Amino acid sequence: MHIQTKRKGLFSLLAVCLLAGPVQAQDDEAQSQKQDTKQAQAVSKEVYDQITKAQELVDAKDYAGALRLLNRLFDPDKLTEYEQANVLNYIGFVYFNMDDPVNAIKTYDRLIAIPSLEPQMKKQVTYTLAQLNMMEERYPRALELLNSYFRQEPNPPPDAYILQAQTFYQLQRYPDMIPAIETGMRIAQERGKEVKEDWYVLLNFAYFQQENYAKVRDIQKILLANWPKKRYWFSLAGAYTELGEEQNLIAAYDAAFTQGMLEKESEFVTMAQLYMQREVPYKAAKLLEEKMGDGTVTKNEKNYRLLSQAWMLAMEDDKAIPALTEAAQRATDGELDVRLANSYLNLGEYEKCADSAQAGLRKGGLKNSDNAQISLGMCLYNLQRYQDAKSAFQAAARTERSRRTANQWIQVIDAEVERNRQIRLAQEAARKKAAEVEARRAKLDRA
Repeated sequence: MHIQTKRKGLFSLLAVCLLAGPVQAQDDEAQSQKQDTKQAQAVSKEVYDQITKAQELVDAKDYAGALRLLNRLFDPDKLTEYEQANVLNYIGFVYFNMDDPVNAIKTYDRLIAIPSLEPQMKKQVTYTLAQLNMMEERYPRALELLNSYFRQEPNPPPDAYILQAQTFYQLQRYPDMIPAIETGMRIAQERGKEVKEDWYVLLNFAYFQQENYAKVRDIQKILLANWPKKRYWFSLAGAYTELGEEQNLIAAYDAAFTQGMLEKESEFVTMAQLYMQREVPYKAAKLLEEKMGDGTVTKNEKNYRLLSQAWMLAMEDDKAIPALTEAAQRATDGELDVRLANSYLNLGEYEKCADSAQAGLRKGGLKNSDNAQISLGMCLYNLQRYQDAKSAFQAAARTERSRRTANQWIQVIDAEVERNRQIRLAQEAARKKAAEVEARRAKLDRA
């Protein structure tokens, strides 16, 4: 965050406010005495003419010429303090127009040091010096001058308080920014003046530094109501995150999405994640599928994984499979292969289920290999590959967590194998009996 004092209007008053008309001869003694009392607040015709000439050079952008003329004119031994102030005022003005703020500051420092300088001009020069010192990153001096200005000015304008807040910012005195900005805003409102967008941005920063996220939230709402911009939606979302207001967070992102303000991959991925948190995984899946399709969201393992999760949470296993397949092919561990196996299991595609589970076990890197063995065992059981299934469950049973489930499946397999054995024995006995009956019948027929 960079704050820079603007040049425009900086010297709107200083360039002409000191210059008075030339002293006129007075014949009347009383008038002469009256003129004596005003002598300190007037300039001679010679000085007036020279300053006017300098002004003409400035208007013609002949700053070097104006500066030479004014430097020749300035002679403390010959000029009154009021005349000195006029000349220094124009010298400082010329330096500023020459983009030489350092010498402008030096000149106005001399001007402000004149003992008889009238209060109004002293106040104006003090404020100008504060602005110039801000431009030159002399922040402690700028603050000192601003404090002096506030002592002189009983009714400061809103901009003076904002300048003070900017100075506090540069000095990293963030808590002090808040009363300065809020005072400036209040005065602006009382005077029917505009409360500017930049002021709210500055105030938002100050409250953010204090971790006052409720205030940040409220300021962002004002910014969005008056100056709707993408960054304010995301700042508001950040405030909602810090405050734990998840529903409002989702609403803020959704509003930005609806207004077409989401552009980056990370923004669309976050939106999808928020949809999933809101238990609308179908919208998350459709959003990811669309943005991966048009290239906005990268087709990588992470995003395919998220897409598959969305489809699975939406109870759309058949749609989850293509995403899981892509993700599994890119993964270095077997986690996604096992997840793919479970999807195939749910769809009753047991051959593919077994292949995926075995692929996951071969890759390794599984958090819970026993769960993978359980899935493999179930797939193999449904393929009636009982011995292979039993081996998978036995492997799973080596882990305490899965032992009970695995042993139950082993019992089911043993019972199934035994039932099938009994069926085979019964079938064999029936065939044998039928053969014996057929043999006796054939013997009788021959007799």
